Parts: sequence; structure tokens; C-alpha cells
Amino acid sequence: MLVVCSAICLFTSLVCSQHAVAQQQGNLQPSASPLVRVLQAKGILTAEEVAQLNQASSTSDADQRLAKLLLSKGVISQTDYNQMLGSPGFVTASNTSGAGPQVVPAIYHLPGNAPAGSASTTAAPLPNVSPIVASSSPNDAPNSDAQQPTSQTASVAQSTLSAVTPIRPLPVGGIKKGELSAAIKLAGIGITPYGFLKATFINDSSSPGGDDFPLPGFLGDTGPTAAPEFHVKARSTRLGTNFEWLDSSSNLTVTGKFEMDFEGNFNRSDNRNLSSIRSYNPSIRLAYGRLDYRINDKDTFSTVIGQDWTPFTSSTLPNMLETTGLGIAFGDLYERAPQFRFGYTHDFGKFQFLVDTAVVLPAIGLTPSAANLSNQLGYGERQGPDNNSPQMEGRIVGQWQLDHAPGVSPAQIIFSWEEGHRRAIVLGSTITSSATIPAIYKTTFARGVNVSSPTVGWDAEWQLPTRWLTFVGKYYNGSDLRYYFGGQLFSNYNQPFGLTNTVSVLSIDGASTVVLGTNANGVAVVAPQLPVRAQGGFGQLGFPISRWFHANPDGREAGWSAYAMYGQDVANQTDVTHAAGTGSRQKGSMLVGTINYKLNKWLSFSFEESLYRTWANTQASGYPLFEGVPQALWKDIRSEGGAIFSF
Repeated sequence: MLVVCSAICLFTSLVCSQHAVAQQQGNLQPSASPLVRVLQAKGILTAEEVAQLNQASSTSDADQRLAKLLLSKGVISQTDYNQMLGSPGFVTASNTSGAGPQVVPAIYHLPGNAPAGSASTTAAPLPNVSPIVASSSPNDAPNSDAQQPTSQTASVAQSTLSAVTPIRPLPVGGIKKGELSAAIKLAGIGITPYGFLKATFINDSSSPGGDDFPLPGFLGDTGPTAAPEFHVKARSTRLGTNFEWLDSSSNLTVTGKFEMDFEGNFNRSDNRNLSSIRSYNPSIRLAYGRLDYRINDKDTFSTVIGQDWTPFTSSTLPNMLETTGLGIAFGDLYERAPQFRFGYTHDFGKFQFLVDTAVVLPAIGLTPSAANLSNQLGYGERQGPDNNSPQMEGRIVGQWQLDHAPGVSPAQIIFSWEEGHRRAIVLGSTITSSATIPAIYKTTFARGVNVSSPTVGWDAEWQLPTRWLTFVGKYYNGSDLRYYFGGQLFSNYNQPFGLTNTVSVLSIDGASTVVLGTNANGVAVVAPQLPVRAQGGFGQLGFPISRWFHANPDGREAGWSAYAMYGQDVANQTDVTHAAGTGSRQKGSMLVGTINYKLNKWLSFSFEESLYRTWANTQASGYPLFEGVPQALWKDIRSEGGAIFSF
């Protein structure tokens, strides 16, 4: 916590000193023109920007500076700017008339390779043949994607289609003032609503849980058949808003985001008794405020406060149509969680380097029992906070331009990590009131017991866009990765080896069974709990089909793209044997192919064919049931297609 407090103090000092300098400089400047004063009064220009305009050497210089500011803020279009200054070589910053197909305009667009002689400014979404956004979690209002609707997109001429752009939930380099290009400005606050309406049909050859997204197999018997199902759903629909609070310092950017979807399960009320299956609750996906302070042209300090994507393993996500689960227990790890995150970016010119560290809600452990669900807000959040220590996460990112062709986003290499602990508590009354527990345990543990286990994880991620294809993926390794949807969703297990006279008691939340026993010396002890180890990852290729065939960016053939992906998640076989005993799952894989067509920048059609498989634990004495008989392999052939209307 000392590091966190020091970082906050340092950041506050820098902001205050910058603000004081800006005020002092502003007081020394001559009066601004009436037009500039009106723009300042409406919140379009800050006091520091007005001061910079007053420093112009001539009227024409002041006009040019003002035009650049209005262009960067999206107040005027590129055409307006060119007409004013006669400079057609500048990069489009607010062009809305010729933008190509873009399924979700509210995403973090990545800086691309600008044509020679172009200025480095914010660009509007250009034709981009990577349509679908992704990701989500089945326990926190699952669903999807990941990207910050800020502005850095490829600076590409209108005659060039963009290459496939990776999905990036977490930006590098901070957000510059005015970069969000606010659609609405009220009292100095920029507001930009965004979202999409998504409806798909789904056919699964095996969905024994009745879910409309894939879960690992062998969670239970399927009955006499594989339990095929058909669904139509619209609950992946997403709504969000970006905010920017204008500050007088040109170096400080204050932004925020609120995002929700309708993956919050069904309503329970009498008037929905017969139709609850189509009545979904809205739930928060993201809700945070962000501060970016530009120390100088090369160094930026950033702070995120609220619920955002976790630094550990969320930097790279696959581009899929299925976004409710997004490959959970099949090779894709990610999460969204409340956090305090601090980042520093240094720009070496052709290479950017970011370091992020975060204090994150320690939400690890197992599902609480039904008797305790009324006191729970989600999976495992009791046992994490009960350890009374924060979960720490971090990442380092290197970003550079791998392919210098127009319309190609920068490449990234990412390494991330996490570390935390959970604690299971057993009340003394639970032990002393049981008629089946021996007296030695009632005497020794009259006040109760607790036992803890760690979670530790690391991953390597890559995002390598080129003009021909884009290759993204990740490899992860760690223990108790259940909260991030890995390790076949196993968390921990008891290790009572060498103990005799063992008995089991429930933890206070009903999520864990704690084992008591006597050691070789006859002393009553608590059996240790150990995490289930796991590893896995995925690789995905994105193909800009329309760009391959030099399609006309303004034509209907400009929006074709395709993706191919393979992923797998493997829990340690010995750990699974201890955790689940006989008849358990141990490994899962997914093979996914997706084809997308963007009719225009607001409407996209997609179809996805996938194969999900789960293998049984071969160390177990018996196989789990599938189609009513013990089998070693479960599989689901899944077809999904639909449309996305974005705004």
C-alpha cells in the first residue's frame, strides 16, 4: 500500500504543479479574440489552449493553431480544415462520410502506419475488415468484447482497406486530451454513447446444461442422447458511454467509461412467470474513471480506478461471434474486476514500453453453497477478501510497427502476472455442535479453524498484424486459475496424506470442505489445501479477405474477413484426481472458424462453426457419463450465425 500511496502523491503533485504553471502563463497572455472566448465558454477550448493561441506570432498562425485544435476535437471535419488552410495532405480526423464498414465504432482503435508526410492526429474509423468484438464471463454478466472507444486508428488513405485489427481492451500510451471526439458536450463534459444490438441463432450438438454458450463437458450426464439444443438470443446486446471531463491543463486527460449488457440472467417475478427466458437483467461490465498525465512528449503516467479488464491475461482476446463464454475452459483466459491500476509508458520513438501494476479484488475460490447464495454477489468473492490481502496483478507491453504498410496496426508483445490468496474459515460452533466429530477436534479447534491456498499465474501474449494476416494468441501457466476461466474451472483440493481419523467440515460460506485429522504424533491438525495447476492458450489467424482482392473501400465487397483459431486448457492430471476423484474432466479444446461480412459501417453479418471437446481424466478409476454411458471424450459441434447493428 506504501507504493500505491506514493504513486498517488506523486501524480497529485505533478497535476497541481502543472495546473499552477498553466494559470500563471494564462494570466500573462493578452486577451483572446471574441470567437476564442466563446469557444472557451462553451467548454470546447481549455484555458491553457486559449493561452497557447494567444502566443501565436501572427493572425494566420493563430488561425492555423485554432483550426488544428478544432480538427483534433472533432468540431470540424477534414474537408472543412482543408478548405480553411488548403492543406489536403493532413490526416483525416473527423471524417464521417466515407468511413468503411465498422461493426462496433466504440472500440479502442489502434495507431497504424501513417502515409509519408501525414500528420499524427486522431483518425476516424476507416474500412476495417475485422468485425466482431469479444469476450465475457459467465458469472459476472458474461458477454463480451473489449475495447476502449478512443481514437487511435490507422491513418490510411480512403483508397486502402485496413488489415485485420486485434481486439485490445487495454490501451498503450494513455489517452490524449480530446481524443474521444465527444458526440455531446455538456458543461465541460464530453459524452459519447455507443453500443450494438446483436441477435444470433445457435445449434449445439450437445448442451446438457441448457446454456446458450459453450461450457466444458462432463459437468453431468446428458441423458440417453448428447442433449442437442437450439437457441435464439439477443442478450449480448451492449450499451456504453464514454466520458471526458475537461481540465485546464493540456497535459492532463480525465476520462471514464460505463458499459453494460443484458447477460445478468433472468428476472424472477410473477408477471414474468411464463416468459422469463426472454427477460434478461442488465448488468455492469465496465465502470471506471481514468487519468492520463503527459509528463513530456515521451512519458505518460496513467491511473484507472474502478472496474476494468484485468492486467493479467486480458490484453489479448480472440475475435469470435460467440462472446458470452469466449472460450472459457477451452484456452482463453480473461476477467473484468474492480481495481486500482497504475501505469507508465515511455515512447522510444519507434518503440513504446508500458508497465502496469494493479491492486485487484481478490475474487478466487469455489462456488458458495445454495444456503449462502443470498449473502453472495458472485463466485468466490468471500474466500478472497477473507484472506485480508489484495490480489496483485501487472503486465509489461512492448509495441512497435511490425509491418509499415498503410492500414496495419502496431504489433504488441505482452507478459502479465497475478498473485493472491484465498482463505476458508470454519466456525468453532460447526465443529463443537457436530455429533460425528471426535472430541479431540472439538477440544483442539473449539474456536474454529482456517486454511488458505495461493493463486499464481503468468502468461505471454502476442499480437502481430501484417497486411496479409494477423496472428494473435497467448500461453498461460499457473495455479487456481478458475476465476480467469482456466484449469477446467477447478480451484483447490485438500491434501490429507499421512493423516488418520479424518473428518470433513464445511466452511462458513459452504464453498469448501475442510479436512481435520491427526498426524503421526497424534496431534490434531488441519489438512493443507493446494491449488489445481493448469496451462493452456490459443492462437488465432485473421484474414483480411477484401484487402487481398483489392476491393473498392466504398463498395459492398469491402467488408469480408475470416478467422481460424485453436485453443486448449489443461488441468494438472494429478491435481484433478485429488480435486474431483473419479469420473472428472481434465482437458478441453476448441477449434473455431468465423466468417464476417460488413454491409456498411453499422451492420455486420457473421457465421461461426466450431468444435468444442472435453477429455476425461485418464488417471481416474472410471469415466464420466456422456449419452448415458461412461466415455472418455465429450464433444459439441456448434453453429452460430446472426447480425450486429452498431452505433
